[in-house]
Amino acid sequence: MNKKIQDNYSSWQVFSLTLLRVLIGWHFLYEGLVKLYTPGWTAKGYLLGSVGPLSPVFKAMVHSESIMNMVDILNEWGLVLIGLGLFIGLLSKPCKIAGIALLLLYYIAYPPFAGLGINAHVEGSYWVVNKNLVEMAALLVLCFFPSSHITGIDRFLKVTNNPNRINKQK
Repeated sequence: MNKKIQDNYSSWQVFSLTLLRVLIGWHFLYEGLVKLYTPGWTAKGYLLGSVGPLSPVFKAMVHSESIMNMVDILNEWGLVLIGLGLFIGLLSKPCKIAGIALLLLYYIAYPPFAGLGINAHVEGSYWVVNKNLVEMAALLVLCFFPSSHITGIDRFLKVTNNPNRINKQK
């Protein structure tokens, strides 16, 4: 994106984009912490119940204890780290991309398609569109209209990582 356009955000645009980033970050962080601090939590049941196009792959993962351990750790810590990064605006672009990828996996595990029946009456899940798809779209918007370089920790990393930027401002 053109740097000039980024610098021309209004205060309300910066506030709105930051609020959206923080709220999504909180959602990811909360989901990760709940999984992390719930004794015996595992994604096994979620994977076994999957109905999407990759459900044979997801269901096959359950049969290997080492793969399940890795899936659980990646899910818990992925949610926590993505959430924390978005919440405080640290490395937020990679966090947004990782968040989109993780939500895509959730989406294809339980797609809200007619005929599958599993999501017919689940709150936040409607024909083709569900809350995972909406959150993916919000993260995509945040990728194209970033705010962490203004209101997050990323603003400090840009200054320290790019000495030419400091010289240009003088």
